[in-house]
Amino acid sequence: MYRPALALVAPFLSLALNMPAAAQDNAALRQEIDLLKQQLQRMEQRLNGAEQTAASAQSQAAQAQQRAAAAPPAASSSASAFNPAIGVVLDGRFGAASRTPAGARVPGFALGDEAGAPRRGFGLGESEVTFSANVDQWLYGNLTLAFEDDAVAVEEAYFQTTALPYGLTVKGGRFFSGIGYINEQHAHAWDFSDQNLPYRVLLNQQLNNDGLQLRYLAPTPFFLEFGGEAARGNTFPGGGESKTAGTLAAFVHAGDDINENSSWRAGVSHVRTKAEDRVTNDGADTFRGRGNLTILDAVYKWAPTGNPASQHLKLQGEYLFRDEGGQFNGLDYQSAAQGFYLQGVYQFAPKWQFALRYDQVQANNDDAAVVAGSVLETFNETARRGTAALTFFTSEFGRFRAQYALEQTRPETEHQLLFQYTITLGAHGAHAY
Repeated sequence: MYRPALALVAPFLSLALNMPAAAQDNAALRQEIDLLKQQLQRMEQRLNGAEQTAASAQSQAAQAQQRAAAAPPAASSSASAFNPAIGVVLDGRFGAASRTPAGARVPGFALGDEAGAPRRGFGLGESEVTFSANVDQWLYGNLTLAFEDDAVAVEEAYFQTTALPYGLTVKGGRFFSGIGYINEQHAHAWDFSDQNLPYRVLLNQQLNNDGLQLRYLAPTPFFLEFGGEAARGNTFPGGGESKTAGTLAAFVHAGDDINENSSWRAGVSHVRTKAEDRVTNDGADTFRGRGNLTILDAVYKWAPTGNPASQHLKLQGEYLFRDEGGQFNGLDYQSAAQGFYLQGVYQFAPKWQFALRYDQVQANNDDAAVVAGSVLETFNETARRGTAALTFFTSEFGRFRAQYALEQTRPETEHQLLFQYTITLGAHGAHAY
């Protein structure tokens, strides 16, 4: 920074040295010039020394950085660095219904143990405790425990890769399947207090199993993913112990933005199950055979202001078709069933949300001799349900919901009223699209 100053001063020094000797203050001027030259020389020497010191420091810093990169990572001085993130979801409710939940059934269907009617009176819903963390640069781990009716169950316990190439992700352990749209969502993320009829009847609420999942995210300008799963198959709609993978699943999901205010997603999924010994109706009925389930799903989202937290509309629907074949209570049995739900959710204010849903299921069981007098008898009925829900959000961590449903799954129409609170504590990851 001093060299430009020397260049500017040099012409004046030269001019001063050639001034006429007749000047009266010539001797004094020469002394001042000599003194100035000495000061400039000392400044230039300090500059050179500073540059050498800076270069040496830079070299030493580079060498230290190389040594640090080559050395193994040092142990953390804080034990809390190894603690996972902990999240808690508290769920409580009060239910009222015109008929008792005991003996609830859906004509034509053998129901799983979690597909019954909502309970009446005060009670806890499904509360959760989740532990999650990035294990290292390659893996992520998650454990979710579900608490309901004084019982504890492992809802999810899996690892997931985070750094595989080519858009690949592997998940292993116990997890919600990636089929459909709502299957992968935890109950506290639903827009209603209970599950829709097709999922409740055909999947016993949700397909959850122990196995492996592979996903591939395609390098396209829009969202496009492919997935496949192989699972143990001991949970509904499978059952019993299989020598190999009892449940196989595959799915394709695609989506994109329409404009800055709206977007869409659609998908198709297929599940193949094998039931070695599926027990339903409190052990009274058994099924051995195979089943195929296909799901078509579509979702549209619109936020008029571009901010879905203040106002948004979501339209969502899924169609499910299932065929089963095998032996029901020891007799040859073939069945086909289908169902769908359509719902709309409108958040008309930052803290208020209103939702409507219509869903139905229908079974076509061929052999009257097999199904007569059993839970598979359809009575030529289609089970239907209409639901309305109003939700108030205290914040993104708390909500209160009032829900009314008109259900026709038994000979008489049933009225159901439910009040629910859901509180989230601690760490909580973002929900999927």
